[in-house]
Amino acid sequence: MTHRTATPPTVRRPDVIAQAHARSVELGLRASETPDFHPLNRLALRELVDRNQSLYTHALPVMETLHAQIVDTQSMVLLTDSRGVILHSLGDSDFVEKANRVALCPGVSWAEADRGTNAIGTALVDAQPTVVHADEHFLHANRILTCSCAPIADPFGHTIGALDVSGDTRGFHKHTLALVRMSAQMIENHLFSTQFADAVRVHFHARAEFIGTLFEGLAAFGADGTFLSANRSALFQFGQPLAALQRQPFHALFGVPFAHVLQQIARAPGENTVLTLPSGVRIVARGEYSAQRYVTPSIGETERSRGVASKNARGVPHTADPAPLATLETLDTGDAKVAAILARVAKVRGRDIPILILGKTGTGKEWLARAIHHDSPRRAAPFVALNCASLPDTLIEAELFGYEDGAFTGAKKRGSVGKIVQADGGTLFLDEIGDMPLAQQVRLMRVLQERTVLPLGGTRAIPVDLRIVCATHRNLRAMIAEGTFREDLYYRINGLVVTLPALRERTDLAALVERMLELQPEADGLPRRVSAAVLERFMQCRWPGNLRQLANVLRTASIMAEGTDQIELDDLPEDFLHDCDDAAADENARSTLEAVDDARGDAGSAHTPQPSRMDDWQAALIAQTLARLDGNVSAAARELGLARNTVYRYLRRGGAAH
Repeated sequence: MTHRTATPPTVRRPDVIAQAHARSVELGLRASETPDFHPLNRLALRELVDRNQSLYTHALPVMETLHAQIVDTQSMVLLTDSRGVILHSLGDSDFVEKANRVALCPGVSWAEADRGTNAIGTALVDAQPTVVHADEHFLHANRILTCSCAPIADPFGHTIGALDVSGDTRGFHKHTLALVRMSAQMIENHLFSTQFADAVRVHFHARAEFIGTLFEGLAAFGADGTFLSANRSALFQFGQPLAALQRQPFHALFGVPFAHVLQQIARAPGENTVLTLPSGVRIVARGEYSAQRYVTPSIGETERSRGVASKNARGVPHTADPAPLATLETLDTGDAKVAAILARVAKVRGRDIPILILGKTGTGKEWLARAIHHDSPRRAAPFVALNCASLPDTLIEAELFGYEDGAFTGAKKRGSVGKIVQADGGTLFLDEIGDMPLAQQVRLMRVLQERTVLPLGGTRAIPVDLRIVCATHRNLRAMIAEGTFREDLYYRINGLVVTLPALRERTDLAALVERMLELQPEADGLPRRVSAAVLERFMQCRWPGNLRQLANVLRTASIMAEGTDQIELDDLPEDFLHDCDDAAADENARSTLEAVDDARGDAGSAHTPQPSRMDDWQAALIAQTLARLDGNVSAAARELGLARNTVYRYLRRGGAAH
């Protein structure tokens, strides 16, 4: 079997077709011959599908969504096993007849040994996503096709099959392979999550917004921190093959002891933290594990602290959520704006009025949603959260509404209980509701009107009783005007609207720091306070990541200061200190430039530009200084009292052209 490496897949190497044609000739195939097609009989095909049941089960819903994206393009979606035998196909009716003429149907092998150069066989040989278009096929009979194929690997890196889109050559589109690659990776991630359901899983990426999406890295570890496996994205980010990673301990891969991650998961489930890869790249990561296999600190309620599975009003089993990090009372840390918001929310406590939480990313929208749930009569029922921006459009529907057995082209698979049914009796939190596709907005609107949900492929609507809390950083009214958000849904979810302030606008920074540090378990030996110098530096920062950034900075600094009484400046992450220094320097520079502007007034000379905006004054002054110092950025930054990054940002904006 082919093993996965850390090299990211290429679309198609220039020599891949020529090499594949050479292999076809060596195999004794003739381009003009008409191959003898003998598909497997029904019994043999069923046995083959059974041998590939895991691949088949996880691929079918993805194939369904992929087909929906390419429908009416005279094409079809195909799934094969590791040898290139087609297991299943979904196709446009007007293309099926043409496909049958070249035996593009279940039970037929499309390995290179049988069909010569073609996307399926060639992709499996090269273990790389491949496009074979028209005359690039070795057999003349197949030159009516344009095909895009991506291999599928199991959680241990072995190629177990392939996903392909084949169609009429006139329907060729350069973006088809990208869709196929993403769909194949989706299948791989599903297989990975199923295989390591009981392992410690670390989701990570250099960019926080990619956590929880198709592009996140996934790494799995045993209870003792032993590396188990990683998905394609993780291998690419590590820059190492799977075999090399299996010889490395957790701390060598992420820069912290395995125990710290377990404690972080127990202390703040679902929250991000900052880790460091062996390359030195800082990443955002989120850990998770099965509550049944790992012992975590007591979290309050007896049933929850034991990790006992319970059922909601529909009898759907779920593991009780950990006690929330906040209640309405604990969220009140002294800021007048926040206190006013909490007072408004408290007035609708126990009244199932939908709440819409607005605010910039990281301002604590989910914390508030959890507090609303915890302080309501529904607190004993589940709190179910779905980030509408973290899933591809084609997966949100299945994730939210669920699907019945056999919903996807008659597959013998278990159905999936959607988030809505999971939240029955409790609270459904839809984060980033502004990113929900219009089609799903229509379905959600129907659920809110009728209080029933019809799973995909189902025939019986399921009654649900839940409270809806939504959040977004988008301007929904503007989206309504643009036609990207439904007005009727907007008025269904905004019974009470509150807007959380950005961290830099709040007056309770010191209290927030204290509260966050108090949440750390005593057994960790982590400090419970910050020094006066650290707090002063915090006051100077702009906090673009808001509360989420503050929490991550404190978590990292606490680990660095483990065993001491308080966090000092040396314990803070370097990139955070640089950001603060840049912010302070920029503010000082602006003040200086404003003073220069006031002094010059209207007395400009013919040799000195007189820009009308302060940004132009800064650009002009930086340009003059750089020219006088022969482009020495460090010297210019020192003379102007700016951070070097500020000068570099000016240069990146094209300042050198002034």
